[in-house]
Amino acid sequence: MRERLGLKKKRWVIVLDTRKCIDCKACVVACKAENGVPIGQFRNWINGETGGDYPRLFASFEPEQCHHCERPSCVRVCPTGASYRRSDGLVLVDADDCIGCGYCIIACPYNARYFNRETRVVDKCTMCAHRVDEGKLPACVETCPTKVRVFGDLEDPKGAPRTLLSTHRYEVKKKQTGNDPHLFYLL
Repeated sequence: MRERLGLKKKRWVIVLDTRKCIDCKACVVACKAENGVPIGQFRNWINGETGGDYPRLFASFEPEQCHHCERPSCVRVCPTGASYRRSDGLVLVDADDCIGCGYCIIACPYNARYFNRETRVVDKCTMCAHRVDEGKLPACVETCPTKVRVFGDLEDPKGAPRTLLSTHRYEVKKKQTGNDPHLFYLL
C-alpha cells in the first residue's frame, strides 16, 4: 500500500535548465542502467535542434520524460487502475495490473509512455521512485555532469525547486491539456 500512497506532504518535481544541457546523454544511459530499460526504448530522451548559417550557428538540447502531472490524462483512461498517481505526485504503472491496452500511451500528451516488448506492459519514467523512497536522487539527476536537472519537493519553501521557480521565469509544456505538468523548464 505504501507504494501507491508515496511519501506524505511531498510533491516531487524536476526543474530543468536546458541552457546547461550539452547532449551528453548521461541521463539517458543512467536511466537505462538503473531501470533495465530495453535497447531501443527510452524512459527519458533529449530533443535537439540545430540551425543557422555559418558563422551564426546554434544548437539547443531539451531533456524530456514523463511530466508527472497533477491531473494525468494517462491515469484517467486506464481501465484497470494500473496507472496511478501517488500522494507525493509520482505517476507510476503497476505492472501486475497493466494489461498492455495502450490507452495511456495514446492519452499522454508528452509521448512519455511506451509498450515494453520484454515485460509486455506499459512503461515510463518513474522518477526512480525506488531511489526516492530511499532518500536518493533519481539516476538522471544524480548523473548529469552539468546539473541540468534539479529534483526536490515543491512543498518545501526553502528547497531548490521552489527557490528556482520563484527567482526565474519558467514554463510547463502543453499547459492547455489541463494535466498540470510538474516538469518545469527555466526560460
